[in-house]
Amino acid sequence: QVQLVESGGGSVEVGGSLRLSCVVSGRYFRINMMGWYRQAPGKQRELVATITTGDLAGYIDYVEGRFTDSRDNDKGEVYLQMDRLQPEDTGVYCCDVDLSPGMGMTQEVWGQGTQVTVDS
Repeated sequence: QVQLVESGGGSVEVGGSLRLSCVVSGRYFRINMMGWYRQAPGKQRELVATITTGDLAGYIDYVEGRFTDSRDNDKGEVYLQMDRLQPEDTGVYCCDVDLSPGMGMTQEVWGQGTQVTVDS
């Protein structure tokens, strides 16, 4: 069974940085799209960043230029470098992976999330 484990969250001051990691474990044929969602208190979950198999990254507008999404396909890992953090970046960040458990198959897997708190 494929599982995702996130790490790297924590509390930082405004303007600080954090680097989130998400490790994919288990048996699979291929990892396709990888992404990060943020769940802020009292708000709907929103997609923050994505990265394709070809390393093409996309971001929600308010993190553009501050966050950098990357992946290591050999290790089955995805990263989110977050710089110049703001209080509105606070929330639980979850890794979301679209993968192929076997040839011609697709499966979406979610991690448990890691808390990011930016203190004003």
